[in-house]
Amino acid sequence: MPTVAIVGRPNVGKSALFNRLAGRKIAIVHDQPGVTRDRIAAPSKATQTRCTLVDTGGIGGNIDDGFDAQVTIEADIAMETADLILFVVDAHDGLTATDQALAQKLRKAKPPVLLVLNKVDDPKHESAFSDFARLGFKSSVFVSAEHGRNFGRLCDEIDKVIAPLAAETEAVAGEAESTGIKLAIVGKPNAGKSSLVNAILKDERTIVSEIAGTTRDAVDLPYSFQGANFTLIDTAGLRPRGKRDNSVEVFSAMRTEKAIRRSDLCVLVIDLAAGITSMDRKIAQTILEEKKPCLIVLNKFDLYHPGANRTARLEEATAHVRKELFFLHYAPFVACSAKTGGSVEHVLKEALKIRKGAQNIPGTGQLNRILQQAFEDTPPPIDSRLKKRLKLYYATAATNEKYSVIPVPTIVLFVNDKRLCATSYEAYLTNRYRAAHPAPGIPVIFSVRSRSRREWEPRQKPQGH
Repeated sequence: MPTVAIVGRPNVGKSALFNRLAGRKIAIVHDQPGVTRDRIAAPSKATQTRCTLVDTGGIGGNIDDGFDAQVTIEADIAMETADLILFVVDAHDGLTATDQALAQKLRKAKPPVLLVLNKVDDPKHESAFSDFARLGFKSSVFVSAEHGRNFGRLCDEIDKVIAPLAAETEAVAGEAESTGIKLAIVGKPNAGKSSLVNAILKDERTIVSEIAGTTRDAVDLPYSFQGANFTLIDTAGLRPRGKRDNSVEVFSAMRTEKAIRRSDLCVLVIDLAAGITSMDRKIAQTILEEKKPCLIVLNKFDLYHPGANRTARLEEATAHVRKELFFLHYAPFVACSAKTGGSVEHVLKEALKIRKGAQNIPGTGQLNRILQQAFEDTPPPIDSRLKKRLKLYYATAATNEKYSVIPVPTIVLFVNDKRLCATSYEAYLTNRYRAAHPAPGIPVIFSVRSRSRREWEPRQKPQGH
């Protein structure tokens, strides 16, 4: 699809414009300058022609956080790859020196540039902003991203440029849109999530810094590997609620939690050199509660006991992970170094293995044989309070259509009394199911329901008939 890049200095309303064109709140909108740092991409919902929108960090704001130069590079990359550039200015601030410097840079850009004068709520005020004509761009439009004013005209101007480009690739655009496997890259701050994404993409697509909390938005990045499509969702590092410094960080945490829910597979990145912390366990618990497939990435493996041989280091790392994240025992892991690129390709290879293993859900007959045999081999104990034993009448597997890429079945058990199903016996059934039907990375979910035996036994014909 054609690409439309949104550029401008900090706090002119780029993210608000991006969200309105995308038809949903993706980029964080905040009064604090410099909130957006990475390139964020999403399909446009407002234009007639299908295109990809790219929101960029503010250029030239001299934000005192050490990221200004990298944000400028990110915007440069977006401009190099775009088919149309929306140059956003704050009309009420007037023409600033930063706007003029950016305009000089954009006049040399290959793609056409559309000047978007934002924060103009009343058409009576348009004449007051004639100074912007000095920037020398042929096309301009007054809008209010916050209130949606003049968005019809803005979309018409965008369509005018990108419609011919879209027609050239009509055959490709006509194919069914597929995001592939959505991988949420999650972990605590500074675990190496953005470095891992960059190493996979072989592109400095997200900003990497030793300063914790660099990534603030959940960034969707499409990628193809071995003929399969992926969408990598780079997320903000989660910190304990009490340690979140400001509202932007709170919003970032909400986006990360939402990314976990909408993903097909969670990739939990662990800083192996620092060891597994309470925050790592908290994030792992969130993945477990959301019943998500999971892959654990042991990052910075090159810094983990570097003097020992690889086999010994891997065995020690395995024992450490299984002890500290025992409740996430179903998740396989990959040891790698995002910084050096060592073994990074195994992350997507393992994701493909997880997807393949998840497709072979046992049929009803096979499932009942597995569980009935488990009951026969180790019968459940008699409940001391209810004075009876758990009995299994029937089992079936149900899948949620929303998660069809990597299906997670819920195994429904129809029993005599669900109160008799102890946690320890459910764990036993889980192990028996996994032994008969291994599916690494996929959680086993049981839903126990009480039914009377009469509902499952065939009706007897009356005597004499």
